[in-house]
Amino acid sequence: MVRVNENLEIPDGELSFRYSRSSGPGGQNVNKVATKVTLLFAVADSATLSEHQKAVVAERLATRIAKDGVLHLSSERHRTRSANQRDAVERFADLVAAALRPRKRRRATGVPDSSKRRRLETKRQRSERKKLRSRPATDD
Repeated sequence: MVRVNENLEIPDGELSFRYSRSSGPGGQNVNKVATKVTLLFAVADSATLSEHQKAVVAERLATRIAKDGVLHLSSERHRTRSANQRDAVERFADLVAAALRPRKRRRATGVPDSSKRRRLETKRQRSERKKLRSRPATDD
């Protein structure tokens, strides 16, 4: 079971893994052993997530979800397959938890009076400076 937050645990059966050769550390070992781990999670087919949670995850993690509705997450930081698999599972749990966390609503604020006064004062000063550049009016 992958613990996402205090209310949600995703069974290991809903996750699948794909292994390939890593471009990361490993020396000559990197050419022989498939240590890169790609975690696959079918968001739409999940029996654990509610329909609302599926929609939220699909919207907020849209850049990581392929057209077939499968979330892809790779890890190749470590030299061993098992360490990369643990890393991918931890990152997956963090990603899903962050996606499901409710967003804070933005509270609209007005422009402070002091900012308005300062803006108008600088406009007046700039206007005065430009007036002083012009030629004095002659009375003919």
